[in-house]
Order: sequence, then structure tokens, then C-alpha cells
Amino acid sequence: MNKPLKAILIGAGARSEAYTSLMAEMPDRYQLVAVAEPIDSRRRDVQKKHRIPDELCFTDWRPLLALGKIADIAVIATMDTQHFEPAMEAISLKYDLLLEKPVSPDPAECLAIARRAAEMNVRVVVCHVLRYTPFFITIKKLIDSGRLGDIVSINHEECVGNVHQSHSFVRGNWGNSVRSSFMLLQKSCHDIDILQWLVGKKCKKVQSFGALTYFTEKNAPEGAPDYCIEGCPAGDTCPYNAVKLYLNDKWNSWFRTACTRETDPTDAMVEHSLRTTQYGKCVYRCDNDVVDHQIVNMLFEDDVTVTFTMNAFNKGGRFIHIMGTKGELHGAMEGGGPVSLYEFGTKTTTEIPLETQEGALHGHSGGDDGIMSALYEYLTGQYKGCSIGDISVSVDNHLIVFAAEQSRLTGTVVDMEEYTASLLRLISG
Repeated sequence: MNKPLKAILIGAGARSEAYTSLMAEMPDRYQLVAVAEPIDSRRRDVQKKHRIPDELCFTDWRPLLALGKIADIAVIATMDTQHFEPAMEAISLKYDLLLEKPVSPDPAECLAIARRAAEMNVRVVVCHVLRYTPFFITIKKLIDSGRLGDIVSINHEECVGNVHQSHSFVRGNWGNSVRSSFMLLQKSCHDIDILQWLVGKKCKKVQSFGALTYFTEKNAPEGAPDYCIEGCPAGDTCPYNAVKLYLNDKWNSWFRTACTRETDPTDAMVEHSLRTTQYGKCVYRCDNDVVDHQIVNMLFEDDVTVTFTMNAFNKGGRFIHIMGTKGELHGAMEGGGPVSLYEFGTKTTTEIPLETQEGALHGHSGGDDGIMSALYEYLTGQYKGCSIGDISVSVDNHLIVFAAEQSRLTGTVVDMEEYTASLLRLISG
């Protein structure tokens, strides 16, 4: 019987809380032995949950990695711009990595991490958690079974949700591309990765359009103050009223912990945040610059065409339509319902139940549960699934995202072979 894999944690935000909480539910598989996190309440919370001694709790990742390799896995879940240095150092120490997406907001850094992992013969699993959901595993197996025939086209939508957009990508950590990364990389590298995984071929060309249209100063209600808590004439009807979303809604722990950066915030802490941070600002008067809607057109090998839409103006959810030579598939990820398969040969529609998964589904429609189970099996040589991809595949799919953003900004169609070659020349020279 395999012993539990030991893990260290670098960055104790919301995503790492999801992964390490699942580790705590799998004591026969994982043991978290050290943490590095600058925010005291988050670090102490992890320390308490996992009974980590004081000498293995740090405010910075450098002294932790200076100890050498003290575990099997390094979980890196810092902010996007802070992935590269600890990832490269951990790889050099021969840690296997669970690396939060995106790999890096810099394509050259993405390539460097993949190259270093290959040199050191370590395994880096990027947190593309959608690959591990029952929904997408079901679709992948249907495609691989041949019932759809050859894939001709896919239309895929990521409906971000209007309030989610306002929280994370206007007021929050990922609203400004200089502080974090551009919208498509941060929010939708999930989806671009999934689409390439489903198609199973290389992307040849990319074209993209998108803009920040609504969450701007010009759309602020007349007489609106800078901060919602100061009293806005549109406060009763505005869906983005920060007082309603963060202070009055006592059950939304995600919003309350995010705005205060505390693990168990009081109303006083929330109110202070709404008066002093961007989480309390009028949603039309923040420093956000990322798009609120975008489309990406992709041409894959064998003339497979794929369209991806990311849009904030909806309730939320992911929806997919796959067209093959033998049939078509429709599915909606949220809700746990079946996918619908229409087959040309029989002219019948079949509701395909989703793959089963042990236990209750947690974040990302079971993707968080799935990746933590798959990671253990992968690192212990027991993995028989189809979801885990090498870091080089993840980076290739990141490059599609970077190319799409270049297309959006320049109004050009980007040739992926030329784009990748230009990056490699830049790194080499």
C-alpha cells in the first residue's frame, strides 16, 4: 500500500484552500507538511487545519524552498505573476508540481517552465480542472468512442455571469491586466485547453475579437458616488451594489473573504473593506481594463473549426455544441444533467448520463475533486484516466490563448506555427 504523498503549499488563497481541503479529506493519500503565505489569517488557517508546526510556516516561499526537498509535491497557487520563480526553484529541487492556471502571464515563462520540467524529469500538472469534471470526461469518451464520427466543428460558450464578472474581473484581483493577466488567459485558458483536448489536433490559426464595453465610467448612474456604501441613488436596483453583495449577504463567504482577505470576516471587516478597497467601489469606476466579452475562432488540423465565446452578460454556465460526421452533441455543464447525442444513422436522440464520481461534487462541477484524485493516481503510477496532460501540452494550449489576445489587439489572423517559432527565437536569442 502506498504511503500518503507529502505536499508543501505556496500561496494559500481560495484555489489552494479548495485543493488542500480535499487533501485533508484524503489522509491516506496526502499530507500537507508546510505552507508559505504572507497573509496571517490564511496561513494560520492552513496551519490549524493540517497541524503544521510553526517552524514549517512561512510568510515567503524562499525560506521554505531553501530547506531543500522536504516533500513529494509543491502546490503553487500564488497570483499569476508570482508563479514563475517558485515554480522554477521547486522544479530545480525535483518537486513534482500542482501548478495553478495560468502557468504564467508571460508566454516565454510558460515555455521556460515546460523546458525546465523536461530537463529535471519532473511532472507538472496544471490545474485545468475542467478536464476532470464528469461532464467533460463523458464528452471526451463519447468522442473517442467514435459515435460522433470525425469532429467537424465545435461551438463553446463560457458564460461568466454578470455578478461573477463584477466581483473577480472588475473589482477583484483579475480586473487589471497589469496586476494579473488578460481576461482570456485568466478565465478561459480552462476552455481553450478543453477544446484542444476534445479535438485532439493542433491548432493552426487563431482570430479573436473582444472589448471592455459596459463596466466603464460612462455607464455609471447619474449621481453615483465612488463607493456604494456612501449612498447611491441607483443602489436599490443596481445588481452590482457592493453593500448588498458583500455586507448584506451573510452567506456569500466567497465574496466576504475575498474583499477582506480574512478567513472568517466580521461585518466590521467587510464594511471597512467596502469603504477603503476597490471591492466597495462603484463597479463603473474601478481600474479594470480586461474585456467583458470576447470571441475566438480557431482552425485546427484537418480543417476542424472551433468557436469560443466568453461573455459576462448572463446568469453563468458553460454550454457546448459539437458537430461530427455521424452526429451532434449538446451539453450544459452546470446542473449535472445528461448530454444529448443525436445520431444521423438512426435519427434518434439519446440522453447520455454523466460519468459517475465518488462522493459529493465540490468546486468546478467536480473538477476539483477529480484533479486531486487523478494527481495521486498519476504520481503513484496508478492512473488510467484520460484527463491528465503533460506540461508541454498545457503550454501549447496557453500559446493559443496568447495568440488569440495578439489577434484581438492587432486585428490579424495569427498563424500558430509562426507565432510559436517567433517565441522560441526570442527565448533562444
